[in-house]
Amino acid sequence: MYKKYFKRSIDFIITLFGFICISPLFLVLCLLVKHKLGSPIFFKQVRIGKDEKPFKMIKFRTMLDSRDENGNLLPDTDRFAKFGDFLRNSSLDELPELINVIKGDMSLVGPRPLYPFYLPYYTPEESLRHTVRGGITGLAQINGRALCRWDDRFAYDCKYVKEISLINDVKILWRTFFKVARQNDIGIPSVTEEGGLHLVRKIQRPEKIEYVEKIRLKWGGYNVPHFNK
Repeated sequence: MYKKYFKRSIDFIITLFGFICISPLFLVLCLLVKHKLGSPIFFKQVRIGKDEKPFKMIKFRTMLDSRDENGNLLPDTDRFAKFGDFLRNSSLDELPELINVIKGDMSLVGPRPLYPFYLPYYTPEESLRHTVRGGITGLAQINGRALCRWDDRFAYDCKYVKEISLINDVKILWRTFFKVARQNDIGIPSVTEEGGLHLVRKIQRPEKIEYVEKIRLKWGGYNVPHFNK
């Protein structure tokens, strides 16, 4: 009942009320991002949500727009800024995702939405993560956050979907608050050590490759890597 009828309504009411309450902070952050990092204020990236439908996740930008003499963006390492690091470490860069929740793209709690080109690499079991809306936080985020390895992350996602309940969501939100406040599990993520999912796995569902290409052509915003078959 909660998953089917109440979760979305509760998400919308809580998020809308919360967003109104933090709107002064949100406005201040917008001004600071504009002043310190430039425009656009928001960074939008295509991710996959419920029923494997694409949407654009919204975050505050955290890097400068520095370019070389030919107008090409400099490497990420040359565009980092202290204020951007502060936004990432404090998770304030994710505040705009509340807009995604209000719109219905995301939930407060759920599996973290990932890139479209990962779709062919999920096992049928792991595809359960797309039967619910992706979340700002989730079971994987309170059990290692960025330090979770891929297999562990997806195991947590599947466990969440199978055991979804209001009580579990409240517990995850509560534990997330302390994770963020203490800035736990922010080091170098293990997924970076492993590499992207497309680098550490072979394709599990080849029928999704064509769908990924259709998303790229329609939505843009990302490059499809060479698929490791």
